[in-house]
Amino acid sequence: MNDILSQAKAITELHAQLQIPPALPCESFLSELPDNQTSVYQSAWLAARSLGFIPKDAACIAQAWDAQSLRSQSFSQSFDAALWPVNAIDFGLASPAEKEIFATCPHHLGLYAVVPDAQWVDRVAQLGVPTVQLRFKSDDPQAIAQQIALSVKAVAGTPSLLFINDHWQQAIDAGAYGVHLGQEDLQETPMHTLRASGLRLGLSSHGYSEMLAALAWRPSYLALGAVFPTTLKKMQTAPQGLGRLAKYVQLAHKTPLVAIGGIDLQSLPEVMQTGVGSAAVVRAITGADDPNLAVKELMRCIALASA
Repeated sequence: MNDILSQAKAITELHAQLQIPPALPCESFLSELPDNQTSVYQSAWLAARSLGFIPKDAACIAQAWDAQSLRSQSFSQSFDAALWPVNAIDFGLASPAEKEIFATCPHHLGLYAVVPDAQWVDRVAQLGVPTVQLRFKSDDPQAIAQQIALSVKAVAGTPSLLFINDHWQQAIDAGAYGVHLGQEDLQETPMHTLRASGLRLGLSSHGYSEMLAALAWRPSYLALGAVFPTTLKKMQTAPQGLGRLAKYVQLAHKTPLVAIGGIDLQSLPEVMQTGVGSAAVVRAITGADDPNLAVKELMRCIALASA
């Protein structure tokens, strides 16, 4: 057990940038330590919990570290606490048949504006925002259908790609470019029907376990968040931070990635430095004193990062 604790502590020290406070020492989680696992698994699990990862994410990390260690043995390498797992193979991400892949979208979606209604969709589309999501909240089916139809019309003739939040059937009916779904929608949505429609699919994720669940569907893009604190939506997980975002990007870089959650002009350069291909913003546009100027500055920042 001393060796396991020693390795766990080494991991936490070497990967402190992944920590979500308040931090607890590895010893705090010994009573929860999974039995019948390798020493590498147990060390990685303790370290992950100490860094603030929720249990199901800690399990993903530990399994990947164990798989990485087994692969490394063939190259005569010993356990390396500095080598955080980022290889898709170690996380069990297989490549399904081409027919199981959702329609593709650009790998770099650029500035991704999330707006509340069709009027806002029209406004940002006219400003040249490359990717727009209509997040219209209503229980009125007629109002929803109308807003989606107006939004599709608003982006016609512009470079903007329109994603509809949640309402996938109305998005298909209106001829939208794509739809964005949360993790809670995966069990309720007929994914094979959605794929057959040709609609692009974006999925939300909030940590490793949700990333793996989403990536198994081979979506058109994957949203990673929340990067920073946000008051727009009650989150079940703490903000992930830039350190974790960078690791997520390394793991899922073959899929178009969108960072989301509390991002503004000030934090945008650091977000883009992680290698993510897009950043979604809400209040940075809709809450700006001058939304037109805000859009121009945000797009300029992303362009500079891409260059």
